[in-house]
Amino acid sequence: MSGYCDIAPGHGLHGPYHDTEYGVPHRDEAVLFERLLLEINQAGLSWETMLRKREDFRAAYGGFDVDTVAAYGAADRARLLADAGIIRNRLKVDAAIHNAGVIRGLRDSHGGFADWLDAHLMEGDAPRDKASWVRVFKRTFRFTGGEITGEFLMSLGYLPGAHRDDCPAAIRIAALDPPWTRARDGRV
Repeated sequence: MSGYCDIAPGHGLHGPYHDTEYGVPHRDEAVLFERLLLEINQAGLSWETMLRKREDFRAAYGGFDVDTVAAYGAADRARLLADAGIIRNRLKVDAAIHNAGVIRGLRDSHGGFADWLDAHLMEGDAPRDKASWVRVFKRTFRFTGGEITGEFLMSLGYLPGAHRDDCPAAIRIAALDPPWTRARDGRV
């Protein structure tokens, strides 16, 4: 994604995200859920819109607490669909609530969302590619097509390509041993 490495540095919103978050591995469930929720809501819009509305999403979706969102009912759906601070799309709202429930279930089946991601790093003896990840996500979550899944995984270090190799952020991230490098090197 060399274009992002060219335009983001110095930008008020994109710069800090590019430099400190994009491609950085995380294991915290709320961070993973936030990124999935924002990627889903970004569909058809710009990432800058998501960064501008990020705190509104945080407030609307209970600080990205999976248990809180998984428990949302009809009144919460109505509240979200009336909240001008977020994206008011019924399919995206329903996907967020459904996906929170799925993530909660991953605690029992895999130990958590990060552990589920780690369990899917490989397909046979090879690192899972984007197309294979998309199939896994479509079987598991709602509203997770190719671009959403790909960006989600790149943004958390599960797929390569977030930064140019010579980007200072890529050099810092490489020191964190992101999941895609462990898969590439067979260290999973």
